Amino acid sequence: MELREDSYVTLNDGHKMPVIGFGTYAPLQVSECMEYGGKMVSCRVVVSVLPKSLAEEGVKVALEVGYLNVLFQLWSTFQAPDKVRPAVEKSLQDLQLDYIDLFIIHSPIELKPGDNPFPVDENGKLIYHNTDIRETWKALEECKDAGLVRSIGVSNFNKSQVELILNNPELKYKPVCNQVECHIYLNQSKLQEFLKSHDIVLVGYSVLGSSRDEKWIDQNSPVLLEDPVLKSLAEKLGRTPAQVAMRFLLQRGIVVLAKSFTPARIKQNFQVFDFQLSEDEMKTLEGLNKNMRYIRSSQYPFHDEY
Repeated sequence: MELREDSYVTLNDGHKMPVIGFGTYAPLQVSECMEYGGKMVSCRVVVSVLPKSLAEEGVKVALEVGYLNVLFQLWSTFQAPDKVRPAVEKSLQDLQLDYIDLFIIHSPIELKPGDNPFPVDENGKLIYHNTDIRETWKALEECKDAGLVRSIGVSNFNKSQVELILNNPELKYKPVCNQVECHIYLNQSKLQEFLKSHDIVLVGYSVLGSSRDEKWIDQNSPVLLEDPVLKSLAEKLGRTPAQVAMRFLLQRGIVVLAKSFTPARIKQNFQVFDFQLSEDEMKTLEGLNKNMRYIRSSQYPFHDEY
């Protein structure tokens, strides 16, 4: 399929990336994650699992609509350099691919290496590890050189952690992207400005808010798609609140990941190229920023400003 010019960005390594991605996150209990551990990290990679039939149907509709490219994440228990390539190769084997379009480090926070995606101690607390993230990055660079992946990037990194990689004298390839939570309540303007200065694309997840999973989300947090300003603007434009929320980020040069498992909504979320938000409408949505995160974490890097 030929990509329309406004539907992709060119990354700093020359490869193209669609500006809309199809997210597949779905909250699960840890026990379910353990049971489906091989699938959850089927790519050693993805942070969630869906019922197989739901995942297959959603991905099928997404492909028919026009979502392209395959993005995988290196899960936090596979950051040790000797585990990176086996994780990539397992992903390729599972999906019968010759290469992965984009492979990113899921988080700068490493968990104890091993097949248990959520290693805990006798008190039920997660067990962390401390591999130098620059060594993990070097192992990813080797996967790129071997042709296993086309592009490599990071996720949930703050400015200081991105700089740690960029300032490494042994750096061979810059991250092409940093995937972070981003939406009208957390517009990430400062982080985006920093990333732009290094030709790194900001990829936003939870762009429509987030699931109301009580393990991760404050149940008192506002429901993004019910924001009265967003809803009013969407009604004026004859669009859905989701389309307007996505268009706001796209016009700022942000790649968006949108999740839905309803065919009609998957198609709607892709129909954001045939309208523009005015300068005043963009300013109105910028005014909704609260620097509010849906994804709660007591761990660094979320304590830094950006």
